[in-house]
Amino acid sequence: MRSVATLVGVILFLIVFGPLLAPHDPTAIDIPHRLSPPGEEFLLGTDALGRDILSRLLHGARWSLGLAFFISLIGLAIGTALGLAAALGGKVVDWAIMRTTDTFLAFPELVAAVVIAGLMGAGTWSLIFALSVTGWMRYTRVARGVGLSLRTRGYVVQAQLAGLSPLAIARWHYLPSLLPSLTVVWTGMFARAILGISALGFLGFGVQPPLPEWGSMLLDARVHMRSTPLQMIWPGLVVVTCVLAINLAGDALRDALAGDDTRT
Repeated sequence: MRSVATLVGVILFLIVFGPLLAPHDPTAIDIPHRLSPPGEEFLLGTDALGRDILSRLLHGARWSLGLAFFISLIGLAIGTALGLAAALGGKVVDWAIMRTTDTFLAFPELVAAVVIAGLMGAGTWSLIFALSVTGWMRYTRVARGVGLSLRTRGYVVQAQLAGLSPLAIARWHYLPSLLPSLTVVWTGMFARAILGISALGFLGFGVQPPLPEWGSMLLDARVHMRSTPLQMIWPGLVVVTCVLAINLAGDALRDALAGDDTRT
């Protein structure tokens, strides 16, 4: 849990304070310094329009990480609600929700997100909608599975006999038990959201110029990939590092929770 908390703290710090650390204006065009190599003035060099790459990466964290954080929370809320409804709502509700979930899972998430974003048009809101619609199913399965295992527990049965509403039972008895499992799933979906945002940005469906975003930076750099490969390496390296760190934190959390279950 400590590694996940530290990671979340670092991500929130970059989202809030990253732009304040930028040494230059990320959208300022400086043609005389276009495609400059890394140096004292531009630590990571400049792009084809002379914009400082480091400043764009720091500002881009607010979009790439911030949007991924927001999208993963939307998926968490939708998926948990549907999973608990399937576990508590009876056979008909369970069948309807799970068949809908299986239908969404039948399509590759990124491909479906690209299709939805393409139909809606390029832009930030279409990006959020596309990735949110395709990012809730795993939460639903986990919430339903844990919910079904808790349904026959003594304290849940007593709460039902005491006349507590399904919402109250879900709030006080299901959610605390769901939190560890959902946190593990959330770390993986957060990493997927970063990849999804970068992929849609690279395809031109994400955050639109001149706003800096890591995927759109890759899109801008592809033309000069042979002559100045560092333009493409820096944003790609940042995306890979963030996704790898989040996945490693999720694995550590899963192992810690498994150890706790073994000791108990």
